[in-house]
Amino acid sequence: MESMESLIPVINKLQDVFNTVGADAIQLPQIVIVGSQSSGKSSVIESLVGRSILPRGVGIVTRRPLILQLIYTPRDDRVHRSAERGTIDKDEWVEFLHTKEKVYTDWDEVRREIEKETDRVAGSNKGICPDPISLKFFSTSVLSLTMVDLPGLTKVAVGEQPEDIEAQIKQLILKFIQNPNSIILAVSPANMDMATSESLKIARDIDPDGRRTLAVITKLDLMDAGTDAIDILCGRVIPVKLGIIGVINRSQQDIIDKKDIKDATKDEASFLQRKYPTLATRNGTPYLAKTLNRLLMHHIRDCLPELKTRVNVMASQFQTLLSSYGQEVVEKNTTLLQIITKFASSYVATLDGTARNIETSELCGGARICYIFHETFGRTLDSIHPLTGLTSMDILTAIRNSNGPRAALFVPEVSFELLVKRQIRRLEEPSLRCVELAHEEMQRIIQHCGNEVQQEMLRFPKLHEKIIDVVTNLLRSRLSPTNAMVENIVAIELAYINTRHPDFYKDMANIGSMLKSPDLETERMNQQQQARSKPMERGRDGRSRPHSVHFTQQNGEADSDKENQAVPARGQVVKSRTGQDTVITASTWLSNILPAPREEGSVARDLSPSPQHRAVTQVHDGEGQMSGVISPVKPVNLLPEIPVQSGRKLNDREQRDCEVIERLIKAYFYLVRKMIQDSVPKSIMHFMVNYVKDNLQSELVSSLYKADQIENLLCESEHIGQRRSEASEMLGALQKASQIISEIRETHVW
Repeated sequence: MESMESLIPVINKLQDVFNTVGADAIQLPQIVIVGSQSSGKSSVIESLVGRSILPRGVGIVTRRPLILQLIYTPRDDRVHRSAERGTIDKDEWVEFLHTKEKVYTDWDEVRREIEKETDRVAGSNKGICPDPISLKFFSTSVLSLTMVDLPGLTKVAVGEQPEDIEAQIKQLILKFIQNPNSIILAVSPANMDMATSESLKIARDIDPDGRRTLAVITKLDLMDAGTDAIDILCGRVIPVKLGIIGVINRSQQDIIDKKDIKDATKDEASFLQRKYPTLATRNGTPYLAKTLNRLLMHHIRDCLPELKTRVNVMASQFQTLLSSYGQEVVEKNTTLLQIITKFASSYVATLDGTARNIETSELCGGARICYIFHETFGRTLDSIHPLTGLTSMDILTAIRNSNGPRAALFVPEVSFELLVKRQIRRLEEPSLRCVELAHEEMQRIIQHCGNEVQQEMLRFPKLHEKIIDVVTNLLRSRLSPTNAMVENIVAIELAYINTRHPDFYKDMANIGSMLKSPDLETERMNQQQQARSKPMERGRDGRSRPHSVHFTQQNGEADSDKENQAVPARGQVVKSRTGQDTVITASTWLSNILPAPREEGSVARDLSPSPQHRAVTQVHDGEGQMSGVISPVKPVNLLPEIPVQSGRKLNDREQRDCEVIERLIKAYFYLVRKMIQDSVPKSIMHFMVNYVKDNLQSELVSSLYKADQIENLLCESEHIGQRRSEASEMLGALQKASQIISEIRETHVW
C-alpha cells in the first residue's frame, strides 16, 4: 500500500508542472466534484481536509475551479518540509501556486486569498471564470488526494450574472469531467428526489457505463420525518457502480458558530450509528476519504502507462515545433546568406522537379510550366482553324482588291500573302498568353518552394516581403524581353512568306490536279463555236477581231488581235507558224513552283495551279491561219457603281479560285503554326526560366545583403518569438514530467 501511496504525489507534481504552463493537453487523473448550487460540495471538501479553508455563503460562492491537492506529510518528511519556509515543525499549512513560496497557516487568510484571487480574475459581479486556482494543503492527518471543486449547477441568473450563466457553468463542468482520466464525484442532497439530481444526470451523460462515477449523498440529517435514505444508499433507487456514500455536513449555523470539523465528524458518526446502524461502516466522511484515496490510486495506476506514452509523444512533437521556429539569431550576416541560399536552391529545385517534398495533390513548379507548354498552349494553337473568319466571298474580294484596276488572268500572289498573314497574326495572342501563364507560375513558385523556407519566411516577415519583391521584379524584368522575342517570332513569319519552303513546296504539287477539269474543257469547246459563228469586224488598223468578247468580271476584259500574234496568258504554250512551241514565262509565283509541260507539241495548257487561268483557244480561219482568242467563261453584266457582296452562288471558276487559296493558306498556316508551337516554349525557357534560375541567387544577394538593411530584415515577428517561448516552456514541462514519471518504479505501478 505504501508503494501505491507514492502515486498520488507523482500526479501532484505533474499537476504543478502543467499548471505552471497552463496546458490542458495532458489529462491527469483527478477527482472532480459536481453538484447543484448549495448541495454541500464545499462542505464535503472541508470534511475531507479537516479544516474550514473555503469561502462559504449564500448563493454562488465557488466561481473559479479550485484544484485542491491534499498532501500527507509526516514529521519525518524532508521532501515537502523546509527550514527556509518554516514548515519543519508545522502540522498543517497551505501554499498557493500563484503566490509561489508563501506559506499560509491562518485559515481565514486562506479564505480571503481565494476570494481575492477569484475577484481579481472573475470580477465581483457573481460571474465565473474557467482559469483554476491551485491550492496545496499539507497535513499529517489527511490522505493524499487531488480534487477539483467546481461552481454549482444553477438555473436562473441572479444579480449581475449573465443570462447564459447556466450554459457557462455546464460548459466549465464538461471541460473537466470529459477528461477520461478523471473520477466524477456527484454530490446530491438527501432531502431532494434523486430522480431530479442534476449532478447524476450530467455524470451519466458523460460516463454512461458509470465506471468512474461515485455518488455522495449529503444532508442525511435534514430528511423529512418518517423518511430515510436506506434505499438510496443501497443503490436501489439509482445504482452507481463505484458506490453511494452518505455524509453529514455542518449546517450554516454550525459554520457561524465556528464548530470544529473534528467535532462535526464525531456527531456524524453518532448519527449514522443511531439512524443507519447497518450502513454506518460504509458511510461517513472518513470512509469517503479512504474510498476516494483508493479509487484515485487505482485509477492512476491504470492511467499511468498511457500517460507516460502521451508525455513522450508530446515532448517529441514540441521538440520538432521548437526546431521549426529556429534558434535565436546570433550571426545575422551568416544567417541572411543561409536563408537566401536556401530559398534560391529550393526555388530552382521546385522548377527542376528535384525538391525533397514533391507535391502529390497537384502539379507545381516545372511540371506546371511543362503542362502550359504542351497542353494549354499546344491545344490552344491546335484549336485555331486556318480559315476561321474567312468566307469564300472574303477570299474572292481579296483577290479582286489585290489586282487594283488591272485585269488579272491568274490568282495574284498578293492576295495569298494578304490572307495568310491575316491568319498567322492570330497565333500571336495565344503565344503571348503562354508567356503570361509561365510568368504567373514562376511567381506562384515563391509560395510553394519548400516547408523549410516557408518557416524561415514566417519567422522573418520583412525578409519575406523583400524576397518576394526581388523575385517579382526579376520576373517582371524578364517579361518584356520574352514578350518581345515571341512577338518577333510571329513578325519574322509575317515578314517573308517563303513559298519555296520544302514542306510547303511538297504540298503545292498536289494542287496541280485541280488544273484540268472536264467542265473547263466543255466550256472551251462552247466558246470556240461561239467565236466561229459571230461575224468579224474590222478595226481601225484593218485587222479583224471578234464582234464582242465578254470576260468575267473577276478576270477583267482584253482585246486580242486576229493576226498571227495573240495575247497569251502568262505561262502558256502557244503554237507558232513554224510549228514550234514557245513558252511564255511569267514572274508569277505559282508558275515557278509547278512542274514544266510534259512534252513538246502538246496543245497549249495551263501551267498555273489556279483554276481561273485563262485558256487560249486555237481558231483556224478559212485560209488556215491561226488566231489566238481568249475564250470567256460566261458573259456577265457590269457591276453597279459600288460592288455589293451578296450571298450569290459562285461559279466554277470562282469556286476553284477560292479552293486554291484555301488550300494554300491551310498548307502554309500549318507550317507556321508548327514552327511557332516549337519556338515559343524555347524562347520562354531561354529568356525567362533559365535566366531566372541562373541569376536568382546573385540578384537576391545584391539586393538584400546590405549592411544597413540586415538588422531590419532579420527582425523576427512578434508571434514567432512568443510561440518559440511557449513551445520552449511546454517542452521543458514535458521533459520534467517525463523525468517524474520515469522515477516511478514498476513495483509502484503494479
